[in-house]
Amino acid sequence: MTSVDRQRRTRVIAGTAAGMSLALAATACSGTKAVNLGSSKTAVALTVTPSDGGGAVRPDSPIMVKAFNGKIQNVTVTNQGAQVVGATSPDGKQWQSRWVLSPGTRYQVMATGFGVDGKTQTVKSTFTTVKPAKTLAVAVTAPDEGEKVGVGMPVILHFDSDVTNRAEIERNLEVRASTPVVGAWHWLTSQDLIYRPKVYWPVGTKVHVIGHLSGAQATKSAYGAKDIDLHFQIGDSHITTASSTSHSQVIRKNGKIIRRMPLSMGRGGLRKYTTTNGIHLAMDKEYLTVMDSSTTGCGPGCPDYYREDVYWTVRISDSGEYEHSAPWSVGDQGYSNVSHGCINLSPDNAIWFFHFSQRGDIIKVTGTPRELEPGNGWGFWQENWNDWLRYSTQKGATTLAMDGTGASVISQVGATSAPATPDRTPAEVPSDTPPTD
Repeated sequence: MTSVDRQRRTRVIAGTAAGMSLALAATACSGTKAVNLGSSKTAVALTVTPSDGGGAVRPDSPIMVKAFNGKIQNVTVTNQGAQVVGATSPDGKQWQSRWVLSPGTRYQVMATGFGVDGKTQTVKSTFTTVKPAKTLAVAVTAPDEGEKVGVGMPVILHFDSDVTNRAEIERNLEVRASTPVVGAWHWLTSQDLIYRPKVYWPVGTKVHVIGHLSGAQATKSAYGAKDIDLHFQIGDSHITTASSTSHSQVIRKNGKIIRRMPLSMGRGGLRKYTTTNGIHLAMDKEYLTVMDSSTTGCGPGCPDYYREDVYWTVRISDSGEYEHSAPWSVGDQGYSNVSHGCINLSPDNAIWFFHFSQRGDIIKVTGTPRELEPGNGWGFWQENWNDWLRYSTQKGATTLAMDGTGASVISQVGATSAPATPDRTPAEVPSDTPPTD
């Protein structure tokens, strides 16, 4: 992967179509329409790329308008009535579209220039983008549209096949927020892309994620098939600190302690019976979870076999850890750790915690010898900011304002020209099924 530009740096698109798997040949997409308006050397002249009448334009090609003997006064690009976003250079000599184009779509360009002779001239151009033969789909795993979430909530995207052109994908993603924060996208795997801020989201922040991915080149032969348009809001700050040594947890809402609870954590002995240490997030919650050890090979007759209906569960990892109701261990809660790895609560406390919890809430476990892996559930806050940026091609940028305005900021960590993201396999996640207590 080559070095990538900052988010708002002008994209330079290669003129070759090598390696493209498109429905039509892309050789016609690089033409320029030159318009010489008037014989005077002081009359403005405009050029438009792609050329007028083009029918095989690559969707990742920029629309460019250039002015000679004058400046660009106005550029309007429409796609079935929708306007295309672009920007004019400070000297007024060039306009360029900001995002990739939609595949298989007809575009109309109308550009007006103002010449040194004081006269204006207008040029029009129409072209059609090619429809890729191969596409790649993306799904938003979390959060849900319109969801109110905790201050630690990540944005999780999952692609249905490996992405090799990671920089192009990141460049076509916007994160807008009512309270700007510094954050970064992070490749957990070649198919999983995660966004989180440097520090927890401010309470009450409204977030809008826009993915201009339809037409973005994800691999040498595959293009994005669908855009992303996601809205969510940050709720109250819920931060729970659970200690395996004091056998209790403290719950804070917006910085104020509102409840203390006795608990019992993993009894240890075996790794799978040790509660993971570190910053967890509330991932999901269920009234009833069936916990069955037979899925890991410990079926009936096995000394550690279990199958149990467990109530009021809040999941905090992918290795079978929950906070849940455990009436069988109430006598040990507050005194000793006896569970198979979960955080045991009394029925009353578990019901309260269940209703209190929102996805993305912080649950910090302390005092155990088994560290939560960043790839275990939503253990993304286990990585410090420097490590998080290692797997980002853009190296961190502020979120934009909700109207899309704002300046990108490259992190001070590392070079200003981002190196290629390294290949990465997430930390091994144990295959334990949820324990019974």
